[in-house]
Amino acid sequence: MKKTIQLLFLLLAIQSCQYFEKQVPDEKELLKQELKKINWDEVDEFPSVLQCDTIIDAAIKKQCFFDYMAQTIQERIGIDTLRIEYPKIDTINVKITINTDSSLQFETQYTNDSIALADKTKIDSILMSRLSDFPKVEPAIKRGVKVKTQFVLPVIIKMEK
Repeated sequence: MKKTIQLLFLLLAIQSCQYFEKQVPDEKELLKQELKKINWDEVDEFPSVLQCDTIIDAAIKKQCFFDYMAQTIQERIGIDTLRIEYPKIDTINVKITINTDSSLQFETQYTNDSIALADKTKIDSILMSRLSDFPKVEPAIKRGVKVKTQFVLPVIIKMEK
């Protein structure tokens, strides 16, 4: 009887081991599923500057950042210089790239062809020289990793009085 119980226990133990085997999901399939879940068009945290770091609300912090960027660019590019030399231009769209190492790149975006190529080159050189020592900007964060971001910011040159 004792041997029968031991044999029965052994058979149950062998049979029950199959219940503990789990199917290991395919690594590539898991990666595909995870990548589909990620929204690549949005970041978890927008870029930030020192003046906006103390703000907790994400929407207000984002607005603070864009206001700071627009105001700083307006102050630095010498509004009077551009206003006198190019009276027809009231707004310049600046494409800003913030790299993962906090370096910045500025590029003017022109909406129409009414500005001559020589004028575009001159405006670009003014922009580059005035923005070369721009204050430090912390890059955006996506899933805990610093990421490169780009956005176009309209900079007002001529204000209506």
